[in-house]
Amino acid sequence: MTLEDWSGTLGVSVLLIAFALNLLGFLDHKSRAYQGANALGAGILAWVAWRIEFMPFFVLELVWCMVSLLALFSLVKPRA
Repeated sequence: MTLEDWSGTLGVSVLLIAFALNLLGFLDHKSRAYQGANALGAGILAWVAWRIEFMPFFVLELVWCMVSLLALFSLVKPRA
């Protein structure tokens, strides 16, 4: 397997585990862990898509990563 194969497997695994934990009630969709897992998994997959030059998937994963990071940072910032 190539580096891209291993990385893609890791990225998909992170996303699916977070998704399953959310559906099973172990991880709230508003939690830092869930948003962080989404950002990490999508970021890895965006890198893989860039490496294999599959731009539709790159755009999807880049947007997913960015939205997850925005949600994560909105959870982290201090509230007044």
